[in-house]
Amino acid sequence: MPITLHDLARSLGLPVLAGDVSKPVGWVHGTELADPTPFLEGGELLLTTGLNALRDGYVERLVRAGVVGLGFGTGLGHDVVPPALVHEAEQVGLGLVEVPREVPFIAISKAVSKALAADEYAVLARTGEAQRALTRAAVRAGVGGVVRRLGQWIDGWAVLLDAAGEPVHAHNPRLVPDLTAELARLRTAGGLASAAFELDGVHVFLQVLGSRARGVLAVGTARPDPGIVNTAASLLVLALAQHDSVDAARRELRAGQFRMLLAGLPVDGLPDRFRVFLAGEPPDDTVFWAEHDGDVVVLTGEFDGVASSEVDSTGVARGYREARQARQAGVRTFEELAGTLPLPEGFADALLEPLDAGTRETLRVWLSHHGSWDPAAAQLDVHRHTLRNRVRRAEQALGRSLDSPGLRAELWLALHREGQ
Repeated sequence: MPITLHDLARSLGLPVLAGDVSKPVGWVHGTELADPTPFLEGGELLLTTGLNALRDGYVERLVRAGVVGLGFGTGLGHDVVPPALVHEAEQVGLGLVEVPREVPFIAISKAVSKALAADEYAVLARTGEAQRALTRAAVRAGVGGVVRRLGQWIDGWAVLLDAAGEPVHAHNPRLVPDLTAELARLRTAGGLASAAFELDGVHVFLQVLGSRARGVLAVGTARPDPGIVNTAASLLVLALAQHDSVDAARRELRAGQFRMLLAGLPVDGLPDRFRVFLAGEPPDDTVFWAEHDGDVVVLTGEFDGVASSEVDSTGVARGYREARQARQAGVRTFEELAGTLPLPEGFADALLEPLDAGTRETLRVWLSHHGSWDPAAAQLDVHRHTLRNRVRRAEQALGRSLDSPGLRAELWLALHREGQ
């Protein structure tokens, strides 16, 4: 923390005579000029023995120049600080301290320099510690970890926005103000890669991460520390680049696994039974998905997309064809497609006429599982041998073998057309 005039006076035993002594001292400057303001930048503690300090307008000029305090040396030209000067400093709020002769001006300069050096070291130490903490967060938790750790470190809010300005990761999101106008100005500012401004008393930083396609880091804090924000932005650029590389590798791996499934080769991690969905966008990684031939393909039981009938890992190629056929026909599931195909009048009734209602339901379930005995028997709540006997009786009634793909297709269509 910067040293204030109050802290300085207390540490050196300087009497405080007037004004506001709570302001931080940025530097110390000794002068006897009647108007030293052309040589000041603001934030200084001015030291004088009073040769010209009693001239009209002296104190007002110091206040206008941003001087935070006046140290008046006694024991040389003045035994005490002139009451008129004390009164004037009190009127305008300029901090005024007495500097007895036994306290040399150089001692005050050294004390302020030491405090400033300690403050700068503390800032560097804090920045270094923050860099290490943010780096650990990047290694352990990736992009989201960096954003959260940054928000905690600055005791404010932090949000990573995508190219469209939508939040991707955030810390204290409820505190994030509407940044639409500021982001628009940043986008239209040509090559401008960052912006800093104050909004409702909060210091806000916007930092473009490498390119606008990667997004923008937005930070709000009451304790501005651009060094920490810049460190976080640099780590996010690296983390996003690494994330892109890993994501591309994962996409290629999933695409390769899907090609294996299309070829009838096994892939671990799939459920026993599932549907093949065609999705609009990639889902999260809680389900298997892959990109193939311009499609986002999802293999799961329930999902929002165009779906095949239920298949197992050996039927993915057929399921993929079914899903594409359903999409082309404008229906949500392949089962719906069966009811849209044209059939000769009376075809369904004629084909199903030899079968009673129970046998028809058995065939409907069995065909929905693509002739797989165990899942069909489980759904019908019968033993698989019972199911085999029922299917055999259906073959006898039809006078045709259900090993024929053609008969299975005809029955599937007829059973779905039945009653329409």
